[in-house]
Formats: sequence, structure tokens, C-alpha cells
Amino acid sequence: MWSGPRTLSTALMRSFENRPDTVVVDEPLYGYYLAETGIAHPGRDEIIRSMPAAWPEVIEQLTSGQLPAGRSVYYQKHMTHHLLPGVDRSRLAGLRHAFLIRDPRRLLASYARVRDTPTLADLGLEQQVEIYRLFGGPVIDAADLAARPRAALEALCAALRIPFVAAMLAWPAGPRPTDGI
Repeated sequence: MWSGPRTLSTALMRSFENRPDTVVVDEPLYGYYLAETGIAHPGRDEIIRSMPAAWPEVIEQLTSGQLPAGRSVYYQKHMTHHLLPGVDRSRLAGLRHAFLIRDPRRLLASYARVRDTPTLADLGLEQQVEIYRLFGGPVIDAADLAARPRAALEALCAALRIPFVAAMLAWPAGPRPTDGI
């Protein structure tokens, strides 16, 4: 799943975590992105220590196809701005790609509340378009996910050729996914 920030990407990832057949990985290219760019993000050093910082190693893990017994879905939540130019896009060809989008005006307004001077590069829109043009795949709008979660998740699962699981709708205690966006 390719998305930018402030798109309900974490809520969508949590819905996939509720599936008994699914392994979830959260922003696997984040360590590489931080190490490569030198950007100062909260917890930067800890993140770099806890994740592979070389993109070939990350991509190998993501494309190996090895899942634990009983698991058949490998959900990868990617932030598109982590996909820096040095990453060989052809190495992503064996994956099924999907895209979570949000109206760019709403995306920027929301992101501006958490970052003082956001830039276009922070949003990863160019990379998202690039990956879509290369590989295609289903597109889900964050507004549809927020307004009609069941219908949006059923449509996404159908497009990915995996069964819909009602447990995907179970939200953990705490803020609802639309809070704060």
C-alpha cells in the first residue's frame, strides 16, 4: 500500500493487522530514508538502528515471498516519500501494488498542522504517481475509507483478490481513524 502522510494509512494498516491470514510491516523503507537523507525526525537514531538502512536488503525482505505458516497476505504500508531515487523500482515488480490517496488540498492542510513548512517532497505525490504508472493497482480514497469503511475495504479486498474479513472493521480502543486528520 503506497500512500503519503495524513491519509488514514495507519488506520488502514490496523485493519489489515486484524486479519488472521496477514503479516503487516509498517514503513519498511523508513530507516533507509532517514539514513540517506539525514533528515532530523523524532527517534531518528533509534529507527535507523532498528531497521535495515540499505534499500536492497529491505526490498529483498519484502519480495522474498516467505510468510509464516497460515499467513497468505503480506501487507506493506509504504510512505511514498521514502522511495528515494536510488531505489531500483524494477525490484518491486513482483508485488501487487495498491494506493491510498487523499485530496491534495486536504492532505496539505492536515500535514501543515503537524509540520511547520511542508514541501511537495514531504508528501510523496510524485513517487505515488510514478509507482502507479509503472505497476498500476487499485486506488482507495481516504474520504471513502472514512465515510464507508466496510464498502471501501470490501472493494479493496476484491481488487486485491483476497477475501474480505469482517474483523478488518474492528477498531481498537482510542481515537477513531478520522480523528485529527
